[in-house]
Formats: sequence, C-alpha cells, structure tokens
Amino acid sequence: MPAARGWHGYRLWTVVGVLVLTVVAVLAWFTPALSVRTVHIEGVSSVPEQDVRVLLEIPDGRSMLRIDTTEIAQRVAAIPKVRSVRVQRKFPSTVAVTVVERTPVVYFESPDGAHLIDADSVEFAIEPAAPIGVPELVTDEHFTGPEAARAAVDVLVTLPPALSVQVGEVVARSNSDVSLNLRDGRKVVWGGTGDGERKAAVVMPLLTREGTVFDVSSPNLVTVK
Repeated sequence: MPAARGWHGYRLWTVVGVLVLTVVAVLAWFTPALSVRTVHIEGVSSVPEQDVRVLLEIPDGRSMLRIDTTEIAQRVAAIPKVRSVRVQRKFPSTVAVTVVERTPVVYFESPDGAHLIDADSVEFAIEPAAPIGVPELVTDEHFTGPEAARAAVDVLVTLPPALSVQVGEVVARSNSDVSLNLRDGRKVVWGGTGDGERKAAVVMPLLTREGTVFDVSSPNLVTVK
C-alpha cells in the first residue's frame, strides 16, 4: 500500500506540474508578460528603415512567442536591395532584425539609368547616376542581359583588391572574351571566365611592367604590348 500511495502521489504532482506549465504557457502566449516592446533594426543604409518596419508587421503587444521569425525574414528579403535577413527573439521583449544589403560590383547604363548588379549577378536597382568607384559593364549587342552580367561578375570577384579598384570598365563580348579597361588607360585582356585564380596570381606582377595591353588570357603565356 505505501508503494501505491507513492505512485499516486507521483502522478498527482505530475498532473500539477503539467497544469502549472500550461498556465505559464498560456499567460506568455496571450498576455503582455512577454510582449514585444522593442524592435531593433541594423544593417540598413540604402534601404529606408521605415520600409523594413512596415514589412515586419509586428502589432503592439504581440507576444514574443507568437512571432514567426521565418515569415518576417521572408517579407523583408523581398525588398530588391536586401540580400539576406536574420530575425531573432531576444527575451524578454526585443526583436532584433539584421539586414545585409546588396552592394553593386558592376553596373550598365540604360536610358532609364544605371542598372546595379551585385556579387550574385542579381540586378537589384536602377539609379539615376552611376555609383562612384563601381566599374561599368560594356557589351556587344549579341551578348547582353544576365549572361553578360554573370561573365563580368565572375571575373570581378576573382580580382585582387589592388586591381579591382583600378577597373573602370568590364568589356564582355562573350564568356570567352572579357577585358578590363583600367582607369589609367591600360587594358587587361582576361579572356574566358575560367581559370580566374591563376590569372589573378599573375596579373599584378605583370602590371608592374611597361606597356598598355596586358594579356593574361593564357596564364601560362602572358604578354605585354
């Protein structure tokens, strides 16, 4: 009998514990005990912070437990200038939103303005003026659009930083015919978009030589003219 009473006592305390946890969960879910009081947004520069706040759609007094962080992140990520978003609960009352914006690595001119393209080859904005320090993409009529953008980006992301800041234009006529016009008037013939690491390794020493045209299209046989 003592064993039976012990078992019934254990069951009783288990039921009480479950009821207490249920009450706590209900209070946290439906009452202001864990309501959102602060929304902290960081990482925005070209994207207006107010645009992000509108898309968060977090009502005043909403419980932290009722915030769907994945859904919120997806809404903010729909902004063209946003590359990625992270939404976190920081108890007891803060929602932290971290935004990573897209930044241009190249652009092309059009009658409606400068079309900005990021390191993912995504065209994400049209600006009235070209961004300072970003090279322009120049193409032939038969090689335009996403394919030309990818060719330019594939080359630019492999360049040593000391060279990338010197590039004024990326001339892409095909995936196998890409050249870099430097701001000082010199030209680097890059060739195809492949073998980028080997080309990047030889191009900087080559640029120390006298000349105007530096051909690294075949990294095993570079030339200067």
